[in-house]
Amino acid sequence: MSRRVLLLIGLAVAAVLMSACGIPNSGTPTAIAKSDVPVHLLNPVTPATVSPTISPSVAVPEVIYLVAPSQHVIAVSRDVEIPASLSEIMGALLDGPTATESDFGLQSFLTGSNIHVSVTVTSGVATVNFTDNPIQVVGPDQTLAVAQVVYTATQQPGVTGVIFEIDGQRRDVPTASGVQVPGPVGRASYLPQAPAP
Repeated sequence: MSRRVLLLIGLAVAAVLMSACGIPNSGTPTAIAKSDVPVHLLNPVTPATVSPTISPSVAVPEVIYLVAPSQHVIAVSRDVEIPASLSEIMGALLDGPTATESDFGLQSFLTGSNIHVSVTVTSGVATVNFTDNPIQVVGPDQTLAVAQVVYTATQQPGVTGVIFEIDGQRRDVPTASGVQVPGPVGRASYLPQAPAP
């Protein structure tokens, strides 16, 4: 046989084999037997849902004042959601010390359970309105409780004094000298309770 005949026979055989491997085309859709469908197409895996790891709210550190064993107020940090209002910061103060802070002897002389607080600031004076009296102590501890509120409020820029209200009614508060005053009171009224140097 000549080379040319062998080449023609090889091409013919290749054409037959290639047509046998092709996908049949009937021109209309046809059903495929379930046994011919790949298993992974019959039972597709549902992609896992991933929960976002970013908190929907963002918090910033703000300063509140607790009472140290030395009987002076001491600054600690609390994360408060943005926008951090003075009402929210005072709410964080009412929450009291964390377990770790308590272990270090820090405490609060304010009772925060079921008490809400709102704060308005006018001309540098913060009016702190509690729904109920958060100060359930007497004597020097009462003065420290007031100092906690005063130092926390006046930590904010532009706030220089504090007026206390309970359920919308203005209340007198004790100063470090023992005198009861209607306010506004500022840090100068509680220098003996100031953070220790």
